[in-house]
Amino acid sequence: MEEKNYITPAGHERIKSELLQLLNLDRPEVVKVVHWAASNGDRSENGDYIYGKKRLREIDRRIRFLNKRLEFAVVVDNAARKSGEADAEQVFFGATVTYTNLEGANQDQETTITIVGVDEVDLEKGYVSWVSPIAKALIKARLGDCVKIQTPTGPTEIEILDVQYK
Repeated sequence: MEEKNYITPAGHERIKSELLQLLNLDRPEVVKVVHWAASNGDRSENGDYIYGKKRLREIDRRIRFLNKRLEFAVVVDNAARKSGEADAEQVFFGATVTYTNLEGANQDQETTITIVGVDEVDLEKGYVSWVSPIAKALIKARLGDCVKIQTPTGPTEIEILDVQYK
C-alpha cells in the first residue's frame, strides 16, 4: 500500500497541468517525430528515431510517476483557517511560519517557511516538506511557542513569531 501524498491545492494543480502538458502536447509531438523518422528506413543509425524513442520512454516514465502521485494525493486545503481563530495560530500542513533562532550564529534572524508536500519542495522559495525535521518539529506548535529542532550543528531552539494560511 502506498503512503498518502499530502499536497496543497496549488501543488496538485501544478502536477495536473504538467501531466496534461505531457499527454496532450509533448508526447504527441515526439510520436510524430518518431513516426516520421521510422518511415525514413534504416533505424539503426537514425538519430531522430533513436533519440525520439528515448525521449518517448522518458515522457512515459514521467506520466506513470505523475499518475501514481495523483492517485495517492490527499489535497489539504486550509482556506477554512481564518486569522484570529484558535486553530489559525497552530501550525499544520500548508502553514507559512515565521520563526527566529534563539541561539547560535543566526540568533534573532527571522526565517519564513511554508510546509508543503514532498512534490512541492523548493528551498529557494522557502517551501519545506512536511516530513522534514523542521516541519515535524513545528507541526502542532502554536504562535509564540519555543521549539527544539535538530540541526547539523546540534540542537537549537526556535520561537514561532507568525503563523499564516494562504
